[in-house]
Order: sequence, then C-alpha cells, then structure tokens
Amino acid sequence: MKSHKALISIMAFSLLAGYTACGSDKKEEDNTDGKEKVTVSSEPSKIAEVTAEELVIKDFNHEVVSNGKVAAHNNAELYFPAGGDAVIISVYVKNGDHVRCGQKLAVLDTYKLTKEREAAATALAKTELELKDALIGQGYDPEVPGEIPADVMRLARLRSGYTEAEAALAKADHEIEEATLLAPFDGVVANLTGKVFNRPDASKPFCSVIGNGMDVAFKIMEGELAVLSRGDRVSISPFSTGGEYSGRVTEINPQVDENGMVTLTAGVDGGKGLYDGMNVKISVQKSLGKQLVVPKSAVVLRTGRQVVFTLNDKGDKAMWNYVETGLENMGHYTITEGLEPGMKVITTGNVNLAHESPVKVVRN
Repeated sequence: MKSHKALISIMAFSLLAGYTACGSDKKEEDNTDGKEKVTVSSEPSKIAEVTAEELVIKDFNHEVVSNGKVAAHNNAELYFPAGGDAVIISVYVKNGDHVRCGQKLAVLDTYKLTKEREAAATALAKTELELKDALIGQGYDPEVPGEIPADVMRLARLRSGYTEAEAALAKADHEIEEATLLAPFDGVVANLTGKVFNRPDASKPFCSVIGNGMDVAFKIMEGELAVLSRGDRVSISPFSTGGEYSGRVTEINPQVDENGMVTLTAGVDGGKGLYDGMNVKISVQKSLGKQLVVPKSAVVLRTGRQVVFTLNDKGDKAMWNYVETGLENMGHYTITEGLEPGMKVITTGNVNLAHESPVKVVRN
C-alpha cells in the first residue's frame, strides 16, 4: 500500500512539473514605456522570413475611390406642341443617330396651320386699312409714321384691332415653326418613340438629344473635402466596357447629405464610348507633397491598434511599434506618429510576428 501511494505522489509531481514547464512557453506582457508588447519564444528552425525597406519621406498621392454615374452635359427632351391634331408626316432620324445643331428631326402636317396663318395675315391686312383711315381722320399721314405722336399711334392701333391681328399672325408663324423639330445642339438621338402617320403624344417627349460632352457625378465622404478641389484630375473606368477616361472636377455641391456624403461632378475629356446613365468607377489622385509613407502591407492590427514592425540594429529581430496613420491611397498609408525616417520597416511576413521575434530578411 505504501509503495502504491508513493507511486501516485511521484506521478502527481511529474504532472505538476510538466504543467509548469509548458506554462513557461506562454505569452508574457512587457509594459515597458506603457506599451503592451507580446513576446513569443521561437525555435531556431521557425525563424520568420520577411522583407523590409528603409522608411523615407517621399511624395504622396492621396487617392479617393468612388462609384459614379455618367450624365450628358446637355440633354434635351423635345416635344411637339400640345393641343394640335396634326399627324407626323416625316421622321428623319433613328435612335443612336448623330445629329448637328439645327438639323431637322421630324415634321408635322402643317396644312391646317398654314391655312390659319393665311387667315391671320388677311385679318391683319384689313385692320391695317382701318388703322390708316383712323390716322387720316385725325390729320396724320400714315405713310410718315415718324410724325405721329406715340400715344396717338397706340390708341389708333388698339381701336382698329391692328395690335390684336398682329399678335395672331405672330402666333400662327410660331406654331408653324414648332411643327418642325430641330436638334438644339450636336449630339445623339435617344428615346425616339413617335411614328409616321400618328399624332404625337404632347404629354411625352417625342425624342431626346444627348449632347456629345459627358459629365460624371459621384460622392465622397465629407472628411475628404479638405484634400479635393475644383480642377483636380480624375480617372474614369466604366464597369461594363472597361477602358479608362480622364477628366477634371468641375463642381462641388456645397451640401452634405444625411449619410455624410458630398456630391461632385467631373467633366470627361472626350466622352466617346460613354453612355448617359452608365455606371463607372472614379479615382481622384491629389499630390500632398512630402510625407512619411509605408506600404499598407506593413501595417497590422494588434490589440485593436495599428502596429508596424521594424528591424533592430542587427537586423535579426522584429520590433513592435504602435503607429497612427493619416491618409491613404491604393497601396500606402501616411504615418503621423510612431516611426522615424531611416527605420527598417518589415513589409511582408509580419502577420504572425511578435515583439522581438527572430527574423531573417530575404529581400530588402
């Protein structure tokens, strides 16, 4: 029995010793300088291979990326006049046709309008005779209108009905002009629905003309307004067709919406191949001069904070550094606190590193 108890005691002591030995390999916290730096023991065969580069101050291009929508700089919806019963007798264009300013697009039957104009012209001629009789009756020569007082002429025109007849003729001329649709500017025909021998629906546009110049509307966060301004260059890439277009910011709407976003408009340099309503990706790059810059791959999260690992003086250990980042672009952050120029920053192989982890630099 005594030997059995002794054996149990020896086994318990062995387990306790093994537990203590394993516990010595756990993480320890070093609160040096108020920073929690985690140190992990590593076997010599597990030395991490990393790449590193020297931290220098260099030019930094801030980049803002957004999604936008293409809109024609000029977009006109064209209507035939309301209230008419004339039918369309000619349509000269189709959807997608390029047109020039003033080009004829479609024409209504003007027979009735022409007859109405002839009647208005006849009525004006009759009232003109009455006007002359009224002026002669007051002792004025209607052939010398410059000698007739303005108030006398105005009263005579009203009494004779000349002013009303003149307005009716002008209206008839205008209605005949409206019976022909003309392109208001150079562009492309779109949304054409009218057909020959049908009456146009005056409540809907007969067609639209989309101008050749294109704009892009997009949104940015209000915090990015400080680095963007009118005239900044933009890069525009359609999602559907690919390719890349350039442009410049032309408008900044001075209002922040409920989501904290601000709308900007950029004019496109040569919008051939872009369509009104097309969805595009927008990239705005703005040079912010000399900055302390690190690759995004160099920044990792530890205990909820951003950390950059640097090499020690011998170049064989990773050193933990809390940092504060500023602006960013597609590949880099600016560093506002935590690093100094000349440090060797670990750029890859840093995902599983801890403070003072042994490392081997495979490429600078």
